[in-house]
Amino acid sequence: MSMKGQWKTLFQLFWTFFKIAPVTFGGGFAMIPLIENEVVEKRKWMKSEEVTDVFALSQSVPGAVAINSATFIGHRIAGMKGAMAAMIGVSLPTFLIVLLLGIVYFFIQDNPKVESAFISIRVSIVAIIAYAAIKIGKSAVVDKSTFCILIVGIPVLFFLHPVMVILAGALAGIVTISIKRKLGYDVKMDKKDRKIEENDFEPFMGAGI
Repeated sequence: MSMKGQWKTLFQLFWTFFKIAPVTFGGGFAMIPLIENEVVEKRKWMKSEEVTDVFALSQSVPGAVAINSATFIGHRIAGMKGAMAAMIGVSLPTFLIVLLLGIVYFFIQDNPKVESAFISIRVSIVAIIAYAAIKIGKSAVVDKSTFCILIVGIPVLFFLHPVMVILAGALAGIVTISIKRKLGYDVKMDKKDRKIEENDFEPFMGAGI
């Protein structure tokens, strides 16, 4: 890649995450649908399954999910410089907004309209996070075993730290895939594998009718 093309990619990374950060309320989890829309659907930088892996990895290491995700995605696309561009892009607007709101909130914190607005925002955040979970689940659940891991993992989160749940899920995945391969079953790693199988059977399912 030429120097001009490299700088263009770095600016696109910076600008993509710079746009996402100011309009996302509710933290990193609420940012997931917007990140996936920009990175997968608009820019075509990564596949949906790859972004899902990034989100899972971002939650298993210390730090904010949004910053971790941006850093991982930036590094995947443009190396260390890409990681820096994406990290600065997602952090800078939030820093400036929080700084400004901190000053403004000091003067209007007892205003009834402000308190009412925050009540509505909190409810909206729950809906955004639920939407993000459903969208990621569509690409993460590829067969019955992954569905079972999902069902077991949800109640376990109420008793164990998320990091422990992620590690347990990784171990369960390794064990499950090993058992399947030993028993001779086909292992599906993502949704694409299932679509290929379905397409292979299309000529035999009413093609001549």
